[in-house]
Amino acid sequence: MNPSSRLPWALAGIVTGIAGLATSYAVAMVLTIRESPVVAVAELVIRLTPGALAEQAISLVGQLDKPLLVGGIVLFLLAMFALAGLMARTSWLKPQLVWLGLATAGVVAVLLQRGAGGVDVLPVLVGLLTWVALLPALTAPLRMGESHPELESRERRVFLMVAGVLGVAAVGVAVAGRVVGAGRRHVIESRRLLRLDEVTLPEVPAAVSSGLAEVTPWQTPNDDFYLIHTAISVPAIEPKDWRLRIHGMVDRELVLTYDDLIARGLTESWVTLNCVSNEVGGDLIGNAWWSGVRVADLLQEAGVRGDADCVLQTSEDGWNCATPLTALTDDRGAMLAVAMNGRPLPIEHGFPVRTVVPGLYGYVSATKWVVDYEVTRFGDVAAFWTERGWSELGPVKIASRIDVPRSGADVDPGTLDVGGMAWKQRTGIEAVEIALDGGAWERVSLAAAPTEDTWVQWSGTVDVTPGDHTLRVRAIGKDGDVQTGAIADVVPDGATGWHTVDFSVRDE
Repeated sequence: MNPSSRLPWALAGIVTGIAGLATSYAVAMVLTIRESPVVAVAELVIRLTPGALAEQAISLVGQLDKPLLVGGIVLFLLAMFALAGLMARTSWLKPQLVWLGLATAGVVAVLLQRGAGGVDVLPVLVGLLTWVALLPALTAPLRMGESHPELESRERRVFLMVAGVLGVAAVGVAVAGRVVGAGRRHVIESRRLLRLDEVTLPEVPAAVSSGLAEVTPWQTPNDDFYLIHTAISVPAIEPKDWRLRIHGMVDRELVLTYDDLIARGLTESWVTLNCVSNEVGGDLIGNAWWSGVRVADLLQEAGVRGDADCVLQTSEDGWNCATPLTALTDDRGAMLAVAMNGRPLPIEHGFPVRTVVPGLYGYVSATKWVVDYEVTRFGDVAAFWTERGWSELGPVKIASRIDVPRSGADVDPGTLDVGGMAWKQRTGIEAVEIALDGGAWERVSLAAAPTEDTWVQWSGTVDVTPGDHTLRVRAIGKDGDVQTGAIADVVPDGATGWHTVDFSVRDE
């Protein structure tokens, strides 16, 4: 490598930049700060992204949206690091401006996180100091080689040695910070050891199964339950540190600890949760056995004033939603859930406490890591997704899905088993109908559902001959509501349309 070329200077900037990220990350881990600066920037990007663009990203890449975002930020940083190194060849000031600009973006992103304080900025400042101090030291051999060509060989070896040592040291610092900052892992262990005596293991009624093995299980295991949230690094909260503040338009402000909440007695029920981003036939839906404390009882204790119409829920990570007050106080059993399928909530699903509200899409109700309830009015607040184009109330729409056969399947001629799921929370499903190749609608069999707030499996048969076929499904609610075939996008209040699958039948 020729010290007079541009490549060593770019490499010097990259090594310096990575070292600054490593020291910043290590400090964040040691201080058990939830977000490293890179994560804070990524979450700020998410919050600033228009709703339509966010929805398009989810539909294109699914759960890879966050890894791709973080990866894109890292690539951008590497480019800026290389630019700073190149600038250092001719100027001392210009690289400092690059470092300062990057650090400023990091500080802004960190301070815009909910509950951020002065200590949260410390990792960014440590990273900035690393950049400012390290680049001149690393580029000194390059500068010496350019001014004294006779020393080129020696200075090249010095540069490579220093760059290599710094690269290894950066990795070591990051790993050490991860090891020392064991707070997050301690939360995992606290969850594992937590015992909730009133929580029972779910007993799935036999009658809820349609008998078709290929149909989605009626109970969704925790590991398979869909995940949609805006957090890059999910909050890790010790139960002893959790607090919920209920305030606003109430007669008595309440502040509950985890022990306070559990002591009030738990209720349990099967509830299906839906994401408003679920496309027709999509899998952003799941059914679980939830254990928690009724929200209605807590709001009654606080004394809600008559002119309030919503509760602004806020998560530990700053995400918020406005939930209709009636949905939290009527007989549907909205709860502050502490367990899922008989075990303490998984961290990624809101441990230690989240909100579960039957009949509403998650974007207006299902607040994970919930720490604040402000009783207020819709006209006085703005929430995360409603600011991005989604509707205010978010009731779950009647829907159905075909699980068998899958779209594109090749099947044998004759009698074909078909089946899937249907749901209309707060009302229940009266019937499911299917139509083959545009023919008449025919009713199929329904399995049982213990409550109206869960989905139901359906099954039937069709006679098929060789060739290509199309199967569609629609549901009918117990209120007579027939699922519409009109196609609508998920924005602003959930997708509509009949789920349709195309399949082929083999020649005999």
